[in-house]
Amino acid sequence: MDEIFKKQVWEITKLVPKGKVTSYGAIAKAVGYPNHSRHVGKAMGGCPKDVPAHRVISSSGTLSVPEFQKKLEAEGIVVENFRIKNFKKLFWDPLIEL
Repeated sequence: MDEIFKKQVWEITKLVPKGKVTSYGAIAKAVGYPNHSRHVGKAMGGCPKDVPAHRVISSSGTLSVPEFQKKLEAEGIVVENFRIKNFKKLFWDPLIEL
């Protein structure tokens, strides 16, 4: 995977505010690769500690990494059965917000 792609993914992820979530697909679109959500997931797997990877979830509102539930709940996000409650309300779209 290209290092520039990874860095772009990480920089956008750093912009996701506390208490909000985005999706792998939304980040892929924001970096100009709309069909590369899986590559975003791979980039998140090796991201630096200052990148809030827990705020990036699947487009269905389901946690891809169950261990992220505690971090999300610490930010006030309600998670039930590994799904974000009020997902649409909490969704942060980088194409709109940036």
